[in-house]
Amino acid sequence: MRRKTVIIFVVMLFQMAGLASAIHAIMSTRTEQGAVAWAVSLVAFPYVAVPAYWVLGRSRFEGYVTARQGEMEEIAGVNAAAVAAVREFELPLEAVSPAARAVQYLAGLPYLQGNSLELLIDGDATFDSILDGIDAAKDYILFQFFIVHDDEIGRRVKNHLIAKARSGVKVQFLYDEIGSHKLPGAYKQDLEEAGVEVSPFNTRKGPGNRFQLNFRNHRKVVVVDGKVAWVGGHNVGDEYLGHSPKFGHWRDTHVRIEGPAALGAQLSFAEDWYWATDLRLDLTWHPVAAPDGNVPVLIIPSGPADEYETANLMFVHAINSATERIWITSPYYVPDRPIMTALQLAALRGVDVRILIPDKPDHIAVYLAAYTYLDEAGQSGVRFYRYQDGFLHQKVMLIDDRYATVGTANFDNRSFRLNFEITAAVSDPDFAAEVQNMLEQDFERSRLMSPGEYDAKPWWFRFAAKVARLTSPVQ
Repeated sequence: MRRKTVIIFVVMLFQMAGLASAIHAIMSTRTEQGAVAWAVSLVAFPYVAVPAYWVLGRSRFEGYVTARQGEMEEIAGVNAAAVAAVREFELPLEAVSPAARAVQYLAGLPYLQGNSLELLIDGDATFDSILDGIDAAKDYILFQFFIVHDDEIGRRVKNHLIAKARSGVKVQFLYDEIGSHKLPGAYKQDLEEAGVEVSPFNTRKGPGNRFQLNFRNHRKVVVVDGKVAWVGGHNVGDEYLGHSPKFGHWRDTHVRIEGPAALGAQLSFAEDWYWATDLRLDLTWHPVAAPDGNVPVLIIPSGPADEYETANLMFVHAINSATERIWITSPYYVPDRPIMTALQLAALRGVDVRILIPDKPDHIAVYLAAYTYLDEAGQSGVRFYRYQDGFLHQKVMLIDDRYATVGTANFDNRSFRLNFEITAAVSDPDFAAEVQNMLEQDFERSRLMSPGEYDAKPWWFRFAAKVARLTSPVQ
């Protein structure tokens, strides 16, 4: 009798938890499809769905908004003069296209002039540049990556940071504890003993986040002295230098930014550091123009704490503004309906729409799901390419002959709604031409997929691809 009572109690508890969670999902899930899927699952299968929902289901990062507001109050008096100084480099309103003004609003900062840029292709160029920048630091280094490995390049980075810390340069080291779960404690201890301030991003910090594993800080940011910043797709690991026996050549892209726009990356880091540690950084907020640099750059942080779905809106807006070409490269291509609609409409109005994705699978579910979009988008003229020379990991977009982005955001739900990302948007014909040349070489190392390629696959492959697409909200 007692056992029966316990069973009834547990069943009722799960049913009540399922109903309460379903209400929460309906009220908070950002997409209608996701809300319906979670609500039905939570009511019908609460024993499985309730734990899954509270670990994977939410799309809003509780607590970060409050922390962000607190940080703004903390630094308001310190950087008031710096904000005014940044405005001196603001691109005049008449020079900002209507298409770019909305993106400025999403970023919370204007396009800033006075920058010079260097496109860094693949790992050797990227880490040579970053390590040279670290060695040149005089006051402080802000170092943030999603993945850090204790391997050859990881130890090189550690040694350079330790050397600067011992010389009196302040060093902050921020990592995502999920992405860097294999990073040993001894690695962090070595940094701390040298004076480096080390912190995980603490995705489970704050009310309601204790069991939440679905949010990731996917940003890769390095800032030196508030004057130079690096943003792009590389993490810290030997595979990113092409040393993986499985993937071989690792195709990735970073960008070095010198000038006032570096402060945009610095602001992003400062927010993340405040969330992680509750500490305000003592940084330089005085923008300095790069010698002979006048490239307009906008730094766009995005994440699940934003008022709007910044990354998603940024990409949709960019696609809708294209008149000649839209070239997109991403290792993970699982777009939502607004993105697909925008791409199809662009192709139908005569825009050259190309999507470059890997041919080698990194995450099998994402790899399979990408196939389901081939037939749907191909009918409208969207062309898909599979990269053949190793593994493609860069996140780059080119629009017409004037606009290009390099950053950390992929073309999937995770980057649109779940990850903290950062993107450098550049409005400059010369930089766009450089990106175009780079991508043209990538297309030469790729194969164009045929419209009937998906239909030619065996039924079990197509079934697996459809199932993979259904799981895209948590991929």
